[in-house]
Amino acid sequence: MVTLLTALSGIAWTIVYIDSIRVGFMQRTYAMPIAALGLNIAWEWTYAVRDLTHDPQLQGWVNLIWALADVLILATFFRYGRSEFPGFLSRPLFISGGVVIVVTSFLIQWLFIAEFTVDTKAAQYSAFLQNLLMSGLFIAMFVARRGPRGQTLLIAIAKWIGTLAPTILFGFIYDSLFIIGIGLLCSVVDLAYVGLLLWAKRDPSAFLITADHLPVIQYLREAHADA
Repeated sequence: MVTLLTALSGIAWTIVYIDSIRVGFMQRTYAMPIAALGLNIAWEWTYAVRDLTHDPQLQGWVNLIWALADVLILATFFRYGRSEFPGFLSRPLFISGGVVIVVTSFLIQWLFIAEFTVDTKAAQYSAFLQNLLMSGLFIAMFVARRGPRGQTLLIAIAKWIGTLAPTILFGFIYDSLFIIGIGLLCSVVDLAYVGLLLWAKRDPSAFLITADHLPVIQYLREAHADA
């Protein structure tokens, strides 16, 4: 059961990353909110290096593959993400802000390690907390973009399964009330996000740009042109 759940989580998250890269370059946008992406990069590079340096195991190599995939997702953010923000945010500020988020994310991960004497607790607690943040940020991205642009149902479902499997493993099998609680909250928000994408797929006309939105869009275009 442990091996099955570990493999299921690994496969599901790999699907999330591959499809995020695909949709990012195809739709010329980014598919993962930058705050969540920064935390992911920091977690995966931190534990890939620690695992492969001290005791090379399969999970360490998986973390490294995820970390490299995150770099490609980050590339889509820096290449296409500027257009998602207001015109007053110049490209240098946009790039600087992205770098600050990534650096801050590494500091957060290292603070978890410094706080917990048991490395596994630092890894698990930080992973589940950032997963919950990511779940909420995906919904926020859907709302901000007024629909599913740069998002796919495959990413949403794979993200849910990829988090649910370790929730069962570390929460129920290894008996952690904290992980059970945070993991189940992730499932609730993840399923809400799946529901939003299903709604968008079933009724795409609900997300078409209407005349009410045109003044705002025109303003953003003019502001972006002046930047």
